[in-house]
Amino acid sequence: MLAIVAALGALLGAAVLPCAPAQAQTTAALPFPPPVQERASVLNARLGLHPDKTRLVLELTDSVSFTVSVHGSPYRVVVDLPDVSWPGGNTVMAGKGVVARYRFEGRDGGASRLVVETDGPARVVESYLIPPRDGFKPRFVLDIARTTPAQFAASPPVAVTTGTASVSREAARPPARKDPIVPVAAALPPPVPPRAAPVPEKPMILVDPGHGGVDPGAVGVGGVYEKDITLAMARELKRQLEGSGRYRVRLTRDKDVFIRLRDRVAIAREVNADLFLSLHADSIGSANMRGLSIYTLSDRASDREAEMLAAKENRADALAGMDLSSENDLVASILIDLAQRDTMNHSKRFANMALEHLGREVKLIPNKPHRQAGFAVLTAPDMPSALVEMGYLSSPQDVSLLSKSAHREKLGRGMVRTIDAYFKWLTGAQKS
Repeated sequence: MLAIVAALGALLGAAVLPCAPAQAQTTAALPFPPPVQERASVLNARLGLHPDKTRLVLELTDSVSFTVSVHGSPYRVVVDLPDVSWPGGNTVMAGKGVVARYRFEGRDGGASRLVVETDGPARVVESYLIPPRDGFKPRFVLDIARTTPAQFAASPPVAVTTGTASVSREAARPPARKDPIVPVAAALPPPVPPRAAPVPEKPMILVDPGHGGVDPGAVGVGGVYEKDITLAMARELKRQLEGSGRYRVRLTRDKDVFIRLRDRVAIAREVNADLFLSLHADSIGSANMRGLSIYTLSDRASDREAEMLAAKENRADALAGMDLSSENDLVASILIDLAQRDTMNHSKRFANMALEHLGREVKLIPNKPHRQAGFAVLTAPDMPSALVEMGYLSSPQDVSLLSKSAHREKLGRGMVRTIDAYFKWLTGAQKS
């Protein structure tokens, strides 16, 4: 997903910064002038709903230090920051999930504060800063979950401080200096060992167990619920993927809760998922129809989605890492369409690989096992996505298989091999 967005960003062109003329140092004793640090700014703020928490993300121009504390009367989480600019941040912003509302305040002495009011007793699950990488700006992440009044009263206020702020381009430029004169008799310092190359981040796989909570999905033979089948399979796939050591995995839900379709996609984009897999089980009026099929987004549905995303109010969140709100209609539409077409091609390739590998493990439907439709969970324009119909709950044989852990393990192995093959292909495609 990140590679797609990075490639599209080049269409907008890169701003060329004028280079200041070099100045000769006329006096050896003059110190190198101190770099001018730029004031960090908040570019964007967004809330995301997860089954067990609410996530607040701030996208910043530069990394900053922060302190997080939890307070009562009223219940709130306070994030103290250095002097940060947030255009429009003084407006009280509506919340969702655990967050009732949040606002930004300037403080005396060149400091800033983010106040997150909660709808009751809350705790900080996690707070951290994601450094700039893969074309993304630094992001501050705050995860908040509900707690009971008793647990809140028994817990001391949480205070978490994280360290260094990243430096600006000017600050990163080292001062010019002459090599020190080493006396002949002095021993040379030992060579500095080379710094190890950074380990590339593992791909993030978002597994979405269909339905849940008040939405049981299809009700199959013997009264089995689709929501239970999909959750059991999602947990098995997560276990196998994490056990391989090659992937990071998130589930949209890990218990029997209802999550709206658009929120499932939002969760995937919140964690910058590289692949989105939605698990389902079909049902029709015939007990004879059985087998697995896989869906990707249809061209007609993608055209409708592209038109909606190109609307002015949707542009700021249309493509991960790119704010298109300042672009004219033509440029925004072209970028969204290019991203979506590339993503659809990746999704189709994944689907074809899935049928090749899964077909060795389980039965496929006899007629066109790769299908296209306008499922809402497949409409992210910048994230390869597929919906797997694992079988038919109207078929006693499929219900029996999907209810057995041995069959789910077999199905999981096929999916893991598919994901391995897809990312092997993707790595080769990016290098070529």
